[in-house]
Order: sequence, then C-alpha cells, then structure tokens
Amino acid sequence: ANHEILLDTISHDIKNPLSNLVLAIELFKNVSPEDEHEFKSLLQLVDNSLTRMHKLIHDLTEVRKEGYKYETHEELLNFEHILEDVRLTLYEHIHDSSVKISSNIEVSEISFSRRKLRSIIYNLINNSIKFKSPDRQPQILVSTKREGEYIVISVKDNGIGIENDKFENIFSKYYRLENSIEGSGIGLYLVKEIVQSAGGKILVESEFNQGSEFKIYLVAEHK
Repeated sequence: ANHEILLDTISHDIKNPLSNLVLAIELFKNVSPEDEHEFKSLLQLVDNSLTRMHKLIHDLTEVRKEGYKYETHEELLNFEHILEDVRLTLYEHIHDSSVKISSNIEVSEISFSRRKLRSIIYNLINNSIKFKSPDRQPQILVSTKREGEYIVISVKDNGIGIENDKFENIFSKYYRLENSIEGSGIGLYLVKEIVQSAGGKILVESEFNQGSEFKIYLVAEHK
C-alpha cells in the first residue's frame, strides 16, 4: 500500500513543477532587462521547479529498482518551511486566483516524513484554491495546534463548500466533486491514505456555499 501511495504521490506532484516551468518561460519572454528583481524571482522559480523535478525523478528511479522497499524517513520538520515550499510550488495557482493565504502556527516543529507532510499541505491548499467561490475573494487559513496526543493541522477556506450527498465520496480515488473543475481526483485520496497509514485521522467540516475546513490529526512524537 505504501509503495502504491508513493508512486501516486510522485506522478501527482510532478505536474506542478512542470506548470511552473512553463509559466516562467512565458514570463521571461516579457520581462524587462532592467527589472532585476523580477528576473531573479523567475530564476528562483525555475531553480525550485528543477530541483523538485530532479528529486521526484530520483525517487521514481529508486522505486523501480528491484528489491526496493519504500520506507518512511521521519525527521523533525519546521512547518513554516514546508508551508513556504508549498506556496512556491503553487505560485501560478495562487497568482491566478488572487487567493489570500494566512497562517496561525502554534506548533512549528512536527516529526514526520518530509515528502508526506508536504503532500498533505500541498493537496489541501490546492483543493481549496480549485474550489474557490466566484462570489468573494478566496481566503485560506492554515493553522497548527496541539490537542491531546495529536498535532492538529487545519486548512480552512471560504470556498464553495461540499454538498451533503457528496461527503461520503470525497476521499475516494479518482472521485471529482465537480466535473467542470480540472483535476485528477486523487489529491484528497492521497491525503487520507498518508494520514491513516501514519496512525492519524482526518475530519472535514463544510457548509455548502460557505467553505470547508479539513483537520489532520497526526500523533505527536512521544517524549
């Protein structure tokens, strides 16, 4: 199961650095030679995208090796750094949607797999952007807190919400809430699989036409 999750995650995650490279190339065509700040920003976007793709391709190569076993390598992570990495990866979508992303981080350090934590945050924020409301400026609040034995990660938005009759299917593989909205239907499925395989849980609160909140409960490191 973990092996399948890794392959799904890699194939899913490689799309965004590719999109960012295409975006950077288009912007380079119009950037002024005198605009040094914009030029450096685009170079940083290209560098981040290429680094990300190189890492993904390396991981995919390792998976294909005979006898390879997928292991989770937990490390002490800075949540703000993971969040900023996701922001950079979703640069194009954030820019195009004019979404405002704010954060309230009470727990900064989380012991978890870097790839898996990044995938959780990436997919939840990307999902909120995709299902933004056309009637108001999109807003996303990302927060962390300690709650008993868990570290709770929350991603809350003011988007279109989820209708009651669709709740039971939102974590199904390839299920899409709206056929008119582009997507593979695998993002929330990956989040659920990653969280549950780590012994955590995921809760969703949503009101149609008002917004949704996804709460991820990860078992805190025992001291």
